[in-house]
Amino acid sequence: MEKYLTLLSLMIAVTLYSQTDTEVYLFDLDIEGDKVELSNPKNISNNQGYDNQPSFFDKDKVLFAATREEQTDILLFDIVNGSAKTWLTDTPTGGEYSPLKIPGKNAFSAIRLDLDGLQRLYEYDVKTGASKVLLEGLKVGYHVWFNKHIIVCTVLKENRMDLVVSNLKDNTNYTVQKNVGRSLHKIPDTETISYISKESGHWAIKSLDPISGSTFKIIDTYGKTEDMCWLPNGSILAGAGKALVYAQPENGLEWKQLTYFPHEEIHSISRIVANTDGTRLAFVSEISPRTIVQKQLDAYNAKDIDRFLATFSDDIELFDYPSKSVGKGKAKMREMYQGFFAKTPDLNCELKNRIVLGNKVIDEEYITANGSNFSAVAIYEVKNGKIAKVTFIR
Repeated sequence: MEKYLTLLSLMIAVTLYSQTDTEVYLFDLDIEGDKVELSNPKNISNNQGYDNQPSFFDKDKVLFAATREEQTDILLFDIVNGSAKTWLTDTPTGGEYSPLKIPGKNAFSAIRLDLDGLQRLYEYDVKTGASKVLLEGLKVGYHVWFNKHIIVCTVLKENRMDLVVSNLKDNTNYTVQKNVGRSLHKIPDTETISYISKESGHWAIKSLDPISGSTFKIIDTYGKTEDMCWLPNGSILAGAGKALVYAQPENGLEWKQLTYFPHEEIHSISRIVANTDGTRLAFVSEISPRTIVQKQLDAYNAKDIDRFLATFSDDIELFDYPSKSVGKGKAKMREMYQGFFAKTPDLNCELKNRIVLGNKVIDEEYITANGSNFSAVAIYEVKNGKIAKVTFIR
């Protein structure tokens, strides 16, 4: 039993280390004709770790996945009643992701990722927390409800996701298209679902009629951005780094910038959703590159190799200025730093100055190691919530 619990703890730790630190932000939304304005920003997760995949349970309540005591559970945020937070799941042997209100029920669906790797779509009762499997045999990545019987979902196949329509009434599944993105939404005032097509490497937003299976191209995505949502006026919003962009396909309006967030806390916007009456908007932001680099520095000084490596991307590249490669990949970093941490009892890096420019963090550091002291400059580049490149000036 002790061995089993140790294994569970290890698997939980690995899962959490691989996730990006993110926060969920909420805004008031004002739509007048073609004009869209955001106001009253609020960080509704305000939690260390992974907070992601918001959706509206109703116009004044938000569901999202959040880290709690080394696992991911579903949280309900009540905007009106004192910003109250209620945990809706507690699954010690796994975690829940991507919650969505089930039509006509006081229940929601979510992806459960068990520690043994099993990944399935479940239904959860809001009051009791009782759960049951909705789709057997499908490794569901993301989903959206078309009606109370039909779910449109992305299913993991090899190294891609395929678009599948599942009918709970007659237990049938059919594949519409191979290689699609994670963003699935009901298109307002229609009987169609939008999805991101990645056929032949070309990304586009398409519509799907789940009954007939017919599809139609709406508009190309904004670059390689796949996180988007629909507003009641027919606008599409998408994240673009520190900005939101929008398009209005019905009016022939191509992508334009709606707003730019100069705040350091909002960085790399993703997972956007609006409530059905268009009065509130939520999206996910990675934490500031400053915070990510500071976590790396804290782990370095603690000589905690796992926590240190968790701040870096899998394909991290290390350079001596200007462009001499000194290492690539986490395995190489472990080889470089694990023994160094163990053999350097007096190791300490003191931060003297720090400048943040977009996704770059420039640190002036004073380092103590094995009785010696020296100064250095490190230039960190952060991508997708991880340090992807470090250039040392020594």
